[in-house]
Amino acid sequence: MAKSHACTLRLKDFLQATLDGDWEQATLIQQDIDQLEHEADELKRDIRLNLPKSLFLPVPRSDLLELLTSQDKIANVAEDIAGLMLGRRMCIPQPLAQPMVAYLDCATLASDQAHVAINELDELLTTGFRGREVLVVEALIRELDRIERRTDELQVDIRAQLFAMERELAPVDVVFLYKVIDWIGDLADRAQKVGSRLLILIAR
Repeated sequence: MAKSHACTLRLKDFLQATLDGDWEQATLIQQDIDQLEHEADELKRDIRLNLPKSLFLPVPRSDLLELLTSQDKIANVAEDIAGLMLGRRMCIPQPLAQPMVAYLDCATLASDQAHVAINELDELLTTGFRGREVLVVEALIRELDRIERRTDELQVDIRAQLFAMERELAPVDVVFLYKVIDWIGDLADRAQKVGSRLLILIAR
């Protein structure tokens, strides 16, 4: 999860580099994101190979694998966004620049909150998924849900702003801008799914 969250943090730097028109820096950051995503894949592979297949796990193995997959998808989406924007040298229209920064900040906050929640997993294991620690994690996940809803609200706003200026932009640019907007929303959605998978562990 830490590796996936690192991808979203670098994506913020990447977006700023594109807004500054610094494509050399954007290229370097995109390479960082690609490397982090690769490292996340390696960690996922190692965990899958080394996760016990016995009955002695404190939670179902399938639930842990689903939790792992949901974390990995955060890194994948971040890599996709940077790859698309760099490949097309996408320029965010000036009126959308600050709204896009705020929107990505909110999605990144969701990833950060998922990271915080996952860091409580060792405490949950220690307490046998009972007691006060469960309340702590449930509160963290409620906040994650709130952040994801706020990201959804920002997505609606930014799509409306883009719709209002569509006629001023090349149609193909509009199509890919909508795609980037959707994928940034996916970052928050994927982070929320990490919280949901954690809740399933608690519930069982």
